[in-house]
Amino acid sequence: MDALAQTLTVLDYAAVAVFGASGALAAARRKHDIVTFGFFAAVTGVGGGTLRDLLIDAPVFWVARPEYLAVCLLGAIAIWIFGWGQGRERLLLWLDAVGMAAYTVVGALKAVSLGVPPGSAIVMGVLTSTFGGIIRDVLAEEPSVLLRRELYVTPALLGAAVFVGLNTLGVALVIAGALGFAAAFGVRAGAILFGWQMPGFPGRT
Repeated sequence: MDALAQTLTVLDYAAVAVFGASGALAAARRKHDIVTFGFFAAVTGVGGGTLRDLLIDAPVFWVARPEYLAVCLLGAIAIWIFGWGQGRERLLLWLDAVGMAAYTVVGALKAVSLGVPPGSAIVMGVLTSTFGGIIRDVLAEEPSVLLRRELYVTPALLGAAVFVGLNTLGVALVIAGALGFAAAFGVRAGAILFGWQMPGFPGRT
């Protein structure tokens, strides 16, 4: 269990760092100053976890552990120093996929550990991994991930459902977490590589 806790902690910090960098990248596209870089990074990095903790009535995780904010700022500084381009943006896209999958499992696990019902725990996993990106897009005046047909929220939903479902059936946390991560990352990877999309509403002409 100690090994699992350590692994989840590493994934947690890694996801925050990646999301923080993606927030700074949004600021870079708009050529904002370093303060805005840090603000975008912090909001994106901890936004999803903050909403989760408020909804499940848990202490907001970064208040007692400000090192999470420091990790976000490090991501912002890295983008500021090294800049951004097609190669780095492509790399960040893949890192974001890893962070999304990790944060999905971590968010759902925290909800489950605090006695949140399975259905709500799935929602908490999705919110943890996507809400920061939604805030980032709103602040940067970019199309929200919710309004894109490209699969992003769907992989998070699938990963959280796999993890919570297996955990409810009594599957070991390590296995449930690994499979939940694999499900979320696998579908997101397919969206990046092959352009997978959900079918749109056909409507009437």
